[in-house]
Amino acid sequence: MYKTTEIDQIEIKKNLWDTITYIDSIFISSIESQTSDIHIEPLKEALLIRFRQDGDFVIFDKIHRDNISAVITRLKVLAKVKIDENKKPQDGKIVFYYEAEDMNVDIRFSSFPTTYGEKIVMRILKPDEGLTSIDALWLIDVNLVKVREALKSKYWIILVSWPTGSWKSTTLFWVLKNYNPLEYNISTLEDPIEYDIEYVHQSQVRPQIGYTFSAWLKSLVRQDPDIIMVGEIRDEETATLAVEAALTGHLVVSTIHTNSAPGTVQRLINMWVEPFLLSSAMKMIISQRLWKRICSHCKTEYTPTIAESKMIARYLLPIVEEENVEDITFYHWAWCEKCWDSWYKWRLWIHEVLIIEDYLEPMILAKASANEMAEEAIKHWMITIVQDGLIKATLWDTTVEEALKLI
Repeated sequence: MYKTTEIDQIEIKKNLWDTITYIDSIFISSIESQTSDIHIEPLKEALLIRFRQDGDFVIFDKIHRDNISAVITRLKVLAKVKIDENKKPQDGKIVFYYEAEDMNVDIRFSSFPTTYGEKIVMRILKPDEGLTSIDALWLIDVNLVKVREALKSKYWIILVSWPTGSWKSTTLFWVLKNYNPLEYNISTLEDPIEYDIEYVHQSQVRPQIGYTFSAWLKSLVRQDPDIIMVGEIRDEETATLAVEAALTGHLVVSTIHTNSAPGTVQRLINMWVEPFLLSSAMKMIISQRLWKRICSHCKTEYTPTIAESKMIARYLLPIVEEENVEDITFYHWAWCEKCWDSWYKWRLWIHEVLIIEDYLEPMILAKASANEMAEEAIKHWMITIVQDGLIKATLWDTTVEEALKLI
């Protein structure tokens, strides 16, 4: 694989001797390198294949445009979508047998028409048995206590927020695994279904026939559910129905696209959900980001710059015992074969956990800004996502540079 800066030096392959074998090699390489997404991108003179690893892109290959039809057709066949449709986006699913671990890997397929042909993006959904343990989420102790306590709830809303690619759905999967589905009636609506969970009733939205998140929620409340998982809150109607379901004695878990935990409250208010309903229905918001974990094989001690030290002091001094951040040891990375050329191989989560407590109720009712709620939450010991990243840098799990990217 190549760095993005090396794109002009990559030779364009003229011919593929076997399209089937070549595509299999793309899947195998992406799984082995812990890729989250595969991008197949038609350019003016070539077909570019990129992997997203830990949020960043690396280039897998460049092949001649003459191969575009064969590659796209093969992927469409695997995804079971229309081969002759190239003017409209299509979604599908590929099941790839990964022989090295004797397992099936689900791959979410999405096509999109562009100037030079159809662009394909595929999300790798490799099963992760480690998610049966809360430790897999990399929560620091103070947040771990908050989450465990919130998950004792029999009703209310629990939301996971942050941008696309932060594995919000994976966190929801773990939340559901926290409950015994034989003791609860658990139902989900997803778009698409990413993980199969035994004894959980999973359903996929189909907007083309009117089967949307909001339409499904209206029907589901008549199915005697205990726990409801909504893949994503996207609009006012879905948000309102989710809140109403929580207020009628159901535990609702879902995801939403926002930049912070306090910002999630503001986002729901902007969706015209009544503040008095929010203050009564919401229990916990987890804002998370999937970050790069430092390589343990080649890490070297690192001295932060003056500017970095000032930022570290600003965020860490209110929550750590050290009076001088210069006393804290940080580590940097150095290249080694274990790092796959990108300097990192493993991922970890960083979090911001906000528990909706009594002190926030008047602020929600007054429609306070996200910044005002954040300031009050910090006074009540909410660890911000930047602080969480820096804490994990002090634990040598990541680097100062990575943590400060969140500012």
